[in-house]
Amino acid sequence: MKKPKWVIEKEQGRRASAAATVWLFGLHAVRDALRNPARTKLRLLVTKNAYDKLAEDIAVSGIEPEMADPRKFPAPLDPQSVHQGAALEVKPLDWGPLEQVCMAADGQVPRVVLLDRVTDPHNVGAILRSAEVFGARAVIAPHRHSAPETGALAKTASGALERQPYLRIKNLADAMETLKSMGYLMLGLDGEAEQSVAQAVEGRRDRAIALVLGAEGPGLRQKTRETCDQLVKIDAAGEFGSLNVSNAAAVALYATRE
Repeated sequence: MKKPKWVIEKEQGRRASAAATVWLFGLHAVRDALRNPARTKLRLLVTKNAYDKLAEDIAVSGIEPEMADPRKFPAPLDPQSVHQGAALEVKPLDWGPLEQVCMAADGQVPRVVLLDRVTDPHNVGAILRSAEVFGARAVIAPHRHSAPETGALAKTASGALERQPYLRIKNLADAMETLKSMGYLMLGLDGEAEQSVAQAVEGRRDRAIALVLGAEGPGLRQKTRETCDQLVKIDAAGEFGSLNVSNAAAVALYATRE
C-alpha cells in the first residue's frame, strides 16, 4: 500500500532534521559550545592562534581538532564571517518539550519570550542574550518564518545559545495556548496599545508572564494578537522613535521584573 503524501513528507522532514548540522564560528561561540556537554560536536577547525586560545576548552570537549591555514580556512562559511580562526560543526540542540522547559523552577516566577516572524539571526541572537541576563525560561519561535540556529545567530548570542533554550515549534498560536493553560499571562507588544508593559504587570509580577514580539514593520499577525491576553507598549519619551525588536525584548523583560 502506497504511503500518503503527507506521511512521506513528514518522514523526509525527520530525516533532514536528523542529518542537519550547524557550523558555529568565532572564539566565544566555539568556546561555549566546546564546554557544553549537551552539544553533539562533529568537527573542529582551528588555526594555530585560535588553538592556543582554546586549548583548555578543546581538552575539556575531547574532540580532536583539525589545524587549518588562516589564509585558506576550509570551513564552509560565508566569506564575510568573522571566524577568528575557529569553526565547529555541531548538531542543533534539543531542549525538550515546551511544557517541560517553561515550567517554573523552585521559587522562580517564570518569564518567556515568543517571536512572531522574527527572521534576522542577529536580532534573535541579541534576544537570547537578553533572555539569559533576565532569567527567561525560553525564547520560542515557529519553525517557519523564524531565524534557525546558525553560526551568525550563535556569534551574536555570544555563548547564550548554549545556555538559553531556543525552542522552534510547529505553531505559535498553539504554543501560546499551551502556555496560557500553564498559567502564563500572554502580553503582546504593540506600539498602539493603551497600557505600557509596566502598567499591565503592576500587581501581577508574581504571575508567569510571556512576552510576544513581532517582526519590525509588520508586527504581530492577527491570529497572534487575538491569542494574547492583552496588548502592551513600551512608553517613549517623545511622540516619535521606536526600538528594534531585540532592544524591545530587553526593555520589556526588565519591566516585568519584580
